[in-house]
Amino acid sequence: MKQVLFTDLDGTLLDLDNYSYDVALPTLSTLKRRNIPVVFCTAKTLAENEYYRKELEIEDPFIIDNGGAIFVPENYFSFGFECKKKGNYCVVELGASYEELRKALKEIKEETGFKITGFGDMTAEEIAADANLNVEMAKLAKEKKYNESFIFDEPKEKEVILFDKIKEKGFAVTHGGRYYNIHGKNADKGKAVKILTDLFKREYGEVKTIGVGDSRNDIPMLKAVDQPALVKNKKGAWLGLSLPNLFKAQGVGPEGWVEVVVRFILNNK
Repeated sequence: MKQVLFTDLDGTLLDLDNYSYDVALPTLSTLKRRNIPVVFCTAKTLAENEYYRKELEIEDPFIIDNGGAIFVPENYFSFGFECKKKGNYCVVELGASYEELRKALKEIKEETGFKITGFGDMTAEEIAADANLNVEMAKLAKEKKYNESFIFDEPKEKEVILFDKIKEKGFAVTHGGRYYNIHGKNADKGKAVKILTDLFKREYGEVKTIGVGDSRNDIPMLKAVDQPALVKNKKGAWLGLSLPNLFKAQGVGPEGWVEVVVRFILNNK
């Protein structure tokens, strides 16, 4: 049986305080030696995903912008499938364009008077300061294609109005940690995971999927895998979530990630 790991990045494989992944490196090396795919499934942009894929020497498919699109390296699978050729990738697009999303957010802001600040409204320096990134990484975070991250600086009770407005515009919204994300209604981490899982099954036959996350925007991914797992957030708590077979790691961020991988992959040869 082929095992496939789907993983969030921020707060999961990457430490939220300094985006470090050092504690996970030995485990990642073992996964690569065993030829176990490591699929990033994250709100991060294409540019950010490419950065971490290069840093961690991972060459597997990945899911960007909260399920906005699936990027499969050229010739990764031994068969062809319906996709758009973009550079060295075969891309399955699920989300709406960045321009459409920016337009909808601007209209909602004008209609409600809500204090909404998107990444497109901020400089790289402002994003760097707000998200605890260096400026170069903040520039990569601004290169969005299928979603827009934004700050909603209003009381919690107004969130329902925001969500209704986004739905009226024909889009959807997710909320991870600090940021909200507006995206196409068909952009969904869970749908993307299912599409990729089917491709892996065509390639390998029987497949078992493991998913690791830490926040609300990981829920669709966790619902779509065979073995869902949560790591603790930096406050030392788990996301409130009830799923059959859900495993809750004791470690925070990448330490919890290692715990999950060792338990469900490395110790299950």
